[in-house]
Amino acid sequence: MSIVTMQKVTFIGMTADRDILLTDLQKMGCVQIIPLASGSAAAAKTAPTTGAHEALKFLHNYPWRRRQILDPEHFDAVDVQRQTLETRNNLHNLKDERDFLIKRIQDMRPWGDFVLPSLADMGNLRVWFYVVPHKMLPKIQALAPVWDIIKHDNRFCYVVVISKDEPSEMPVPRVHLGYKSRHELEARLDEVELAIEDAQAERAHLTRWHDLFSQNLNQLEDLAVCQSAAGQIYSNDSAFALQGWAPAESLPVLDNYSKKQAFYFASETSTPEDNPPTFMRNLSWFGAGEDLVTFYMTPGYRTWDPSAIVFVSFVIFFAMILADAGYAALMGLALLFRWKKMGYSSSGRRFRPLLLSVVGASLIFGALVGSYFGVTPAPESWPGKFQLLNMDDTDRMMMISVVIGVFHVVLANIMNACRYEHWQDRLSSIGWIGVVSGGFALALGNSLSIATLQEPGVALMVIGALLIVGFTAPEAKPLARFLGGLEGLTKLSGALGDILSYLRLFALGLGSASLAIEFNSMAAGVYEGYPGIGVVFALLILVLGHGVNLILGIASGVIHGLRLNVIEFFNWGLKEEGTLYQPFKQSEDNSWNR
Repeated sequence: MSIVTMQKVTFIGMTADRDILLTDLQKMGCVQIIPLASGSAAAAKTAPTTGAHEALKFLHNYPWRRRQILDPEHFDAVDVQRQTLETRNNLHNLKDERDFLIKRIQDMRPWGDFVLPSLADMGNLRVWFYVVPHKMLPKIQALAPVWDIIKHDNRFCYVVVISKDEPSEMPVPRVHLGYKSRHELEARLDEVELAIEDAQAERAHLTRWHDLFSQNLNQLEDLAVCQSAAGQIYSNDSAFALQGWAPAESLPVLDNYSKKQAFYFASETSTPEDNPPTFMRNLSWFGAGEDLVTFYMTPGYRTWDPSAIVFVSFVIFFAMILADAGYAALMGLALLFRWKKMGYSSSGRRFRPLLLSVVGASLIFGALVGSYFGVTPAPESWPGKFQLLNMDDTDRMMMISVVIGVFHVVLANIMNACRYEHWQDRLSSIGWIGVVSGGFALALGNSLSIATLQEPGVALMVIGALLIVGFTAPEAKPLARFLGGLEGLTKLSGALGDILSYLRLFALGLGSASLAIEFNSMAAGVYEGYPGIGVVFALLILVLGHGVNLILGIASGVIHGLRLNVIEFFNWGLKEEGTLYQPFKQSEDNSWNR
């Protein structure tokens, strides 16, 4: 696990060759472009497009797809995308207009079919329309000098008021009928309905390209991304300049390519003022750990990569929260059922090792605590021989949770200390290692009456506190350094709270186990109380109860397993946030609707 060293690279060439460079860089997929173009136009060009996906979705959702054309000779993906999006937008606008016309015609029906005279013929008077409840009709008489009732029903009166300006303080809002007559609106509605039929026919015609379009989806996305990247490059009529970040290991390839294509190429090491993107590299098994980390934050370029640690920690925390081998077996069956389908996408392939590890760890921990759908096997049975822990042993389970918390916080400080080059910068984290370890040793010595742990614990805490006071702000002036150290010590209560937060591992695991036992007791009670028909209700209680408990267990495992990593662990181990490395590259081959 490491963060890859990045170099700032620069390409300069003739504007006529710009697109060649972009196409080749996209194929190599190792350069994250630094925007050099300024202004809103460049910013707009860099926005990602979803046009190809929207076009394919529009074709895919049509229920009566035409026979597919499989010969790509006369297929133009760009033209099909353009026609499809035009048809989609046209159909959307027509449907909106149809809905508006239907509503307007419906509003006009009580008033009849009429044509308003011109304003000049009305002597600059206007006609205002109101739907007035019967009980409010006296207010209209007091506020409007010229008015009439066109129609009435058992609830409303349809009132017309004639005045130069809209009457104020009317008891109801006026009805907007527009300036067109009802028969004009009905005629336009017929036109719109015919236009919708034509647009649907055009959509049906375009569906014959569905399969070929799906196969060329990545090509369209790559074209859109390439056009977007062109907006980030500085260029004029004669020359262009492209700048970006690339892994140091890719420099020989980029240098050789530039020499062959006659581009000027230069690379330079990042300076403290630069903010290179963070490129984390791990074994493929721990790939999902990067996703767990970046779900909350991206580590700074000059920090360290916690992906493998977060991967392992999340797996252990999830298993302790689920705390049942039966539930883990059900998860394993679901994973087995989805395993092949997950392999169709890169994200699915990345998450398969994580899910497999979660299932395996949950099976092991469930067997260690002796819980199989809330049933504890007999000690002499084969599953019972694996039971080493008891969830009802509160003191031991709480101690295990606290030990995990202490180890996690200490590990975070160790990793944070290792990232610094100068020893003075490391001593603050080392001080926290001493304070946390010493405090744990002191607490353990007091609770177990082990005197030999108490004095070393106090010594570690004192040495750690001195290191924190002296090296929290090592570069400040003496007084500021001392005050900064005292301020650093105020995190002591936070350290205690973070460690105690790991007690949720035991609490949530105990809650899951208790619910499983309770559902089993309820089912047994129903079965014994209602012979015969009781078996149906007992099975229903078991299925629904354990189903809900499994869902709650998975949700708790994900939420709190992540929380202990991204809140407590990152709080001590990662002090800086960065930006994720997103190279300019071609799309991955993810098939549609597998």
